[in-house]
Amino acid sequence: MEAIGIIPARYGSTRFEGKLLADFCGKPVIQHTWENAKRSRAIEDLIIATDDKRIYNAARGFGAKVIYTSKAHKSGSDRLTEAVASIDTEIVVNIQADEPLVHPTMIDDVVGPLLKDKAIDMTTLCHKIKNKEELLDLNVVKVVMDRKGFAMYFSRAPIPYDQQTMDNGRRPANRYKHIGLYGYSKDFLFTFKSLPQSPLEKIEKLEQLRVIENGYRIKVIETKYDTVGIDTPADLLKATELIKGLKQLSFL
Repeated sequence: MEAIGIIPARYGSTRFEGKLLADFCGKPVIQHTWENAKRSRAIEDLIIATDDKRIYNAARGFGAKVIYTSKAHKSGSDRLTEAVASIDTEIVVNIQADEPLVHPTMIDDVVGPLLKDKAIDMTTLCHKIKNKEELLDLNVVKVVMDRKGFAMYFSRAPIPYDQQTMDNGRRPANRYKHIGLYGYSKDFLFTFKSLPQSPLEKIEKLEQLRVIENGYRIKVIETKYDTVGIDTPADLLKATELIKGLKQLSFL
């Protein structure tokens, strides 16, 4: 097949234990993620990869294809490689389990460049920052791109820094937050897994910096859709506020 989606899912979370099974508008968080990802036209299969029986049983309960993976994995990308090792596919999409507002078009957008240009190994998304508060929020990862749309750097800091925006409180112009949805060629996914942790990755606590530090490129696609990662109970409330006025979480 050309492309497959994997949702790495673990139960443990430092700030919100069991968040993937938390109730969000009548369903577990991960069920919304799966239902919206399932509507992508670009992927031919969708699998939840977990190391926890509670998530496994919940996923089976709402009809998802789910597999067990090792508890030893330190990151979602590690879990991803185990999940796809025996699957014949060209492209792998890493879909964050705690993103219940993911839009199916976002998945299509990360797959498209990989299909069109075999020289591209990895893709991700960005969304225009709306206000100074978002720019300054250290939990919001920012990304700067070159003129061809490839990532130059990711940071939790407000990059690129604009003194006038900071002093005058103006709306940030052409500042982008990173949305952690990734597409990989399958070959590059295993290359990525073999790379050692890089210095900037350790400083920023951002795994994608390992790619840039080792001389590889990440194509960044701007999306008109925003998301809220569920890291805390407060995020769950924020996500609920975002969907008020929508008829259903599928956005269709």
